[in-house]
Amino acid sequence: MKREMTLTRLRHLLRRLDALVVFRALLDDEVVCAMREVLSAAAAGDFDTLAVASAEYEYRLFDHGESWTSYLNELVMESENVCIRHAHSLTPRLSEALEGELKLLQELSELKLSDLPGAPDYLTGWATEKIDLARDYHERMDAVDTHGYGVFARYHVFTVENSRLVPVRHPDAQTLEELPGYEREREKIVANTVALLEGRPANNVLLYGDAGTGKSSAVKAIANEYASRGLRLVEVKKNQLYQIPDLMDALAENPLKFILFIDDLSFSGNDDNFAALKAILEGSVGGRAGNLAVYATSNRRHLIKETLSDREGDDIHASDTRQELMSLSARFGLTITFSSPDRERYLYIVQQLAKQYGLTMDEKELAVRSEAFAIRAGGRSARVAKQFVELCKAGVLNA
Repeated sequence: MKREMTLTRLRHLLRRLDALVVFRALLDDEVVCAMREVLSAAAAGDFDTLAVASAEYEYRLFDHGESWTSYLNELVMESENVCIRHAHSLTPRLSEALEGELKLLQELSELKLSDLPGAPDYLTGWATEKIDLARDYHERMDAVDTHGYGVFARYHVFTVENSRLVPVRHPDAQTLEELPGYEREREKIVANTVALLEGRPANNVLLYGDAGTGKSSAVKAIANEYASRGLRLVEVKKNQLYQIPDLMDALAENPLKFILFIDDLSFSGNDDNFAALKAILEGSVGGRAGNLAVYATSNRRHLIKETLSDREGDDIHASDTRQELMSLSARFGLTITFSSPDRERYLYIVQQLAKQYGLTMDEKELAVRSEAFAIRAGGRSARVAKQFVELCKAGVLNA
């Protein structure tokens, strides 16, 4: 009698699993597919197939961890589906479908090898835990504006490949605390970013200045700092700008906030990417999405490489053309200048980095040696200061 009830339960689980609607994408997961084969063999009473299917399932699960409950829970929490996309406005029909499937997945997450009739006793078996899947998922839905869903729930930095977003699995872990010396410049960028996160008007930002002053690092550190509040960074190369408008339309519907980051930006006068960036900054006919801002870094204040021959060309309305080129930077509502540090700021950066790296050196010696290093390196900058401290810490400079 016990075996018959177990078979009934397994067959029910299998039918309901095959009939998923809200979480149907889970059926494409290799571990879930392997579990389905286990259920199918057990429900059919095919013990030989069950042994093989269970071994295949464990092989695939153990590559991610030993707990089936944890694995399935993570899949559910990060699933991109119609309910999470409309988390704040679910219809009664969608709510009913969601609750039924969460109940099914809860039961499935508790399934052990020992629950299966005819289970092979020579397999290790997988771990399970008690969870409240429905409660956890509703908490996730309530936090969708800051945690996101799908790939945006797992990663916070992305690049663009073939007009698609690709997550950066190991982004630069730079923090604001690790970037001394340009706190005042970053305050404005942070304030603009917070405005974006809070749904207030936010500007596109141009970080202009000398090389090695920490412009790119500032943007990456801000992305890391505010990832938990719903900020995501999408790094875009200049030659990819034409791919961005369609992506922007898709991101406009996402509850998270996005920075489109363009590093080391500059154009020649006849660059086709110029028009693409202009269109991005100006937005579509419906205006720029309120959950997105463009942050760009450049060593050129006006972004355009201009030669004397450009000024002496045969354009009848040359002044109008130059004005159009020069006005691109004006489309960034906020321009922050990162200039090379003077001696005092440079020494402050060196001292702060030395503390971070645990570098013990007499203050006067630190000042003299870091200044000499800057001269050999071609000038003072935050990058040079970091190189000096790292080389000292590594013993290369015999600190």
